[in-house]
Amino acid sequence: MGGRGLIQDDERLRRIEAVTDATLSRLDAADLFDELLDRVRDLLDVDTAAILMLDAHSQQLVATAAKGLEEEVRQGFRVSVGRGFAGRIALTGRPVVIEEVTPDVVVNPILLSMGLRSLLGVPMFARGELIGVLHVGTLGQRRFTSDDVRLLELVADRASLANLARSHNLDHNAALALQRSLLPTQLPRLPGLDMAARYVPGHVAGIGGDWYDVFVLPSGWLGLVIGDVSGHGLQSAVIMGRVRSALRAYALVCDDPAEALTLLDRKVSHFEAGNLTTALYAMVSPDRTRIRLSSAGHLRPVLAAPGQPGAAVPVHADPPLGTGRRPPPRQQAEVDFPPGAALVCFTDGLVERRHEVIDVGLDQLADVVRPAPAEQVCAAVMGALGAEQPTDDIAMLVVHRLPTPR
Repeated sequence: MGGRGLIQDDERLRRIEAVTDATLSRLDAADLFDELLDRVRDLLDVDTAAILMLDAHSQQLVATAAKGLEEEVRQGFRVSVGRGFAGRIALTGRPVVIEEVTPDVVVNPILLSMGLRSLLGVPMFARGELIGVLHVGTLGQRRFTSDDVRLLELVADRASLANLARSHNLDHNAALALQRSLLPTQLPRLPGLDMAARYVPGHVAGIGGDWYDVFVLPSGWLGLVIGDVSGHGLQSAVIMGRVRSALRAYALVCDDPAEALTLLDRKVSHFEAGNLTTALYAMVSPDRTRIRLSSAGHLRPVLAAPGQPGAAVPVHADPPLGTGRRPPPRQQAEVDFPPGAALVCFTDGLVERRHEVIDVGLDQLADVVRPAPAEQVCAAVMGALGAEQPTDDIAMLVVHRLPTPR
């Protein structure tokens, strides 16, 4: 009797090791699904194994991976939560065993046409939320045991972890593509000016909420924007895209940066509640002699003119966008932009350092900025402020007014 118990324990250990094998962690999600289904078919001695993932928007389970039921995936089989065998598992969040398959309990015609007799299915969870269903089936009648159920639940947990990784990768790739599409691929070439910009991610993911934008308005004014949406990842990138598009629209209807930011604040507070955003909107006059600015909680840009040291532009920092409160009227400033001067707009990642007050970085930036071509200014600032290995995202936009020909 004791020997049989040891054999059973050894078999149980072999089963567990087969689905928690460290080599599985080196597979991507699709290959891991296939490998797990192959192993579970062997371990449980079943004819079919399938994974259906939940489409949250339609509340339907979608055939995603299968062994012995490949046609289910090829046909893109879907079943609503609550309907049939898989739908019942999703609805209750509990394992379901069917010892005798009949049309009244199984709605998938592929399962019926194959002649499956018995089915076992378990829910898949991630972070406490249902994300799918894993089920196995046999052509002969089978009485599934509690050990079979526990093993299948273990496989479901492993598959859920793989799906989390896949979802993370999809979100990461989507956010990266969105962010790259929103940053200007090329700055405009305009008479009397030259421009340069930098964007450096401060996270391994390469995705943040920092952004900049440059556009020419119908009036001839040049719009310059730099901003920072709180957070990182896909959600921040999406909000960044909405804020950028909205500000472009408001810039078309008013030549007052404070008014444009007021309209933008209304939009962010209503539609993006809870997402704090800072932004600086500057406008360079058509004759390039003046700059109008307004700041929504953003750091003041640095201006360096010939014969003068770099200094922060005296623009008042109004409240950030999206606070939900009705702020006092936003202010704007207007400063001269003499020939040869350089304006540097930036996000806080450029000047903030751990264990240092931000004033240290701001003073260092002002010391570095010189009236010079935009690319030279960018290179000097990035080198002097240690931007090669930032701890936060960095966006920087430099506009240089060309010297007047003698």
